[in-house]
Amino acid sequence: MIQWLRSLLHIVQMYVAMLVLSVAFFPYALLSASGGHAACHTFCRWVFWTLGWMVGLKTEVRGTPPTDEVMIAAKHQSFLDIMMIYNAVPRGKFIMKKQLMFSPLLGQYALRIGCVPVNRGKRGAAIKKMLHDVKSGKQQGGQLIIYPQGTRVAPGVSVPYKVGTAALYEQLGQPCVPVAANVGVFWPRHGILRKKGVAVVEFLPRIEPGLDTASFMERLESEIETASDLLLDEAGF
Repeated sequence: MIQWLRSLLHIVQMYVAMLVLSVAFFPYALLSASGGHAACHTFCRWVFWTLGWMVGLKTEVRGTPPTDEVMIAAKHQSFLDIMMIYNAVPRGKFIMKKQLMFSPLLGQYALRIGCVPVNRGKRGAAIKKMLHDVKSGKQQGGQLIIYPQGTRVAPGVSVPYKVGTAALYEQLGQPCVPVAANVGVFWPRHGILRKKGVAVVEFLPRIEPGLDTASFMERLESEIETASDLLLDEAGF
């Protein structure tokens, strides 16, 4: 019960901090994309710091986070891995539902850091526009973060990898950096309770462009799932 109450307090203050920081950084974010990233990175670091002393949950990033233009394909277990992966790279961005553009503050920050708003079934056109904007200087390059399984997946649950990831890999023509995780053991998809321990995300060796769809998907899934299983074992799952 004490751990549950500590978790609840952490969640409440986390969203208060999100509101305060988003308002405080908003003028800077409007002037520069760097302001948007500064706000988001500050929020992530605040969450990690408060997790440690309020809940007893530490965070650890392993491997070498990329700093160049790449696609990051990651295991997705909860909101925590989103923050850990984003905070580990300098200019992370996501593919997001177009409807989120109209969310107060959240939508504006997403656009400022370079997230790609898409309509269902029109992701290809959105990616082409993003690539064009980067080449023309309208948008800075960065690290596009995607989730090959398309949703949060609880530890130990098997969900197929979507072949659309391979289409994006081919279209971007960039290296793909797989990322494994065990964060769902400590910060689950649903519920309030956060457990004590060390949540880990691990950046794996990059997959260079040029593989065919079948080879890419087989390698991506094998590497992410194998590394994630090892992290789950380490966490005592």
